[in-house]
Amino acid sequence: MSFHPLYRAQALREIERQAGAQARPPLMERAGLAIARAAGTLRMDLPLPILVVAGPGNNGGDALVAARHLADWGMAVDLVFTGRIERLSADARRAWNAWASTGRPSHADIPPAGRWSLAIDGLFGTGLTRDIGEADRRRIARINALPCPVLSIDVPSGLDADTGLVRGSAVRATLTVTMLARKPGLYTLDGKDLVGRIQFEDLGADAPSLVAPEGFLLDRSVSSFLPRRPANSHKGHFGQIGILGGADTMLGAAFLAGSAALLAGAGRVHLGLLAADLPGFNPCQPELMVRPAEALLAMERLTCLVAGPGLSQSTQAKRCLTQALERDMPLVLDADALNLLGQYPDLAARVPARSAATVLTPHPLEAARLLRRAPADIQRDRIGAAGELARRFQSYTVLKGSGSVCAEPAGTYYVNPTGNPGLASAGTGDVLSGILGALIGQGLAAPDALRLGVYLHGAAADDQVARGEGPIGLTASEVALAARRVLNDWVYGPPL
Repeated sequence: MSFHPLYRAQALREIERQAGAQARPPLMERAGLAIARAAGTLRMDLPLPILVVAGPGNNGGDALVAARHLADWGMAVDLVFTGRIERLSADARRAWNAWASTGRPSHADIPPAGRWSLAIDGLFGTGLTRDIGEADRRRIARINALPCPVLSIDVPSGLDADTGLVRGSAVRATLTVTMLARKPGLYTLDGKDLVGRIQFEDLGADAPSLVAPEGFLLDRSVSSFLPRRPANSHKGHFGQIGILGGADTMLGAAFLAGSAALLAGAGRVHLGLLAADLPGFNPCQPELMVRPAEALLAMERLTCLVAGPGLSQSTQAKRCLTQALERDMPLVLDADALNLLGQYPDLAARVPARSAATVLTPHPLEAARLLRRAPADIQRDRIGAAGELARRFQSYTVLKGSGSVCAEPAGTYYVNPTGNPGLASAGTGDVLSGILGALIGQGLAAPDALRLGVYLHGAAADDQVARGEGPIGLTASEVALAARRVLNDWVYGPPL
């Protein structure tokens, strides 16, 4: 796979230490030059200076080097330095001295009446572990109000590079030039709203050769998990999927999951419904086979069971989930199945004891119930929460949201870059669970199915937006149809 490695701050410090010991010229010089070159591509075509805001750490040192190069290239530069010279690191002190030796001036704060063609944000980088103070909040607000592009160094200032959490206030960048290694906070939680376009610069260092990555950024190479279908095949080759759910007033969730499973290539899909008034079939999707929940759970030849869409939290639902957990087959747990696990510790204890693969698909509130924490705590460290769920339940887990996090029991995590706000609508989670059930039922290993399914689900929503059909008003049914189109494009190529 070509997945890009992701590194959190502790590992980044070790990468920087090892790479810096060998780098000639030094890493800070390389970083500053890369930033200056990127600035040249972003600057508006206006006869105005470039604003460079350098903070008190090594991020500020990178900004100082960039400012020197830009000035040497004949560009007008207004440098703002907010740190204290005596507290700079040795590398940042050298960068300051190199700027000062030219006799060029600097400001202690952003000039109130200035106009610029570009702003370079070097206030804070990956070392930020606290909330932004009031003076820097004002600076960030000023940068965000400027009518020009903004280039952020490594991460937008105020964004936690590990988690994607905003530390009180954060710069909204047009371009983020991130260096040495990619940071997970750029791709999850608030990161996706703040980074703009991301440009990666390795500065001549091969991070994976120095420190083994613990996480990865998913990409389209996940499509290789699902092979082309042989001409000599029949429906039995592509799985027999069960969907357990559809209590009274919630039949739609089960139908959505079932339809998504069909559209993702399942050979046969059986719905086991809890509704008292059981429909004979779904006229909008007659291919779905409908039966009572208990009848589904008695079936012997299912290749994957999805439990949860519209399940409810009734006594019957608990009994059916207990039976599902006892089945020796891959199991996808979604929606009310997760809520029942959070409500009944005896049910939760059955999950890690299962011999077959289990996949959990919680959103932050469901994850909070499972871990008995507040939803805000889950969001403060999405990677940590997903990893804890995977370990505790010995399951392959996706924590859904902006930059969904897929975690494995052994500790490896994957951040998904696809998707958009159109997925924030009813039923899209049911569609994801159906897609996952279909992929597992067709023979994919659970971790491969999870990575492919999550990436495909987001890519389908992105495809709809590219066609002008979202994100506002995008529906779950449309996502399921788009997933079929995208998946076939990946496996077979676009139609002629």
